[in-house]
Amino acid sequence: MSTTIASLEKKIAQVRKKLTQLGSMRPGTLGKQYRDSKQKLGGFWQISYTHHMRSRSEYVRPEHLQTVKKELANFAKFRKLTAQWVDLSLELSQLKCKQPTKK
Repeated sequence: MSTTIASLEKKIAQVRKKLTQLGSMRPGTLGKQYRDSKQKLGGFWQISYTHHMRSRSEYVRPEHLQTVKKELANFAKFRKLTAQWVDLSLELSQLKCKQPTKK
């Protein structure tokens, strides 16, 4: 399959558009912790993440759980889309370098 410069630029534009449509986001993983892990008593939610090279964890109140889950999903989409953008940009750059220069 031959990829053209125009098609790569179109794909990059689509990725940019998807990125602008993302809402609030936050990095991390969400886990349920227990005060008594053997009997699974006293459960609570905790988010763990690293920001500015510092590991952090925070408790998540039950009323904020859905919002946090949505923000985590948005961050996962963000990471996927930015990786896709980088891949497309590299391919575009390599394609442009292979083209003969016009004088």
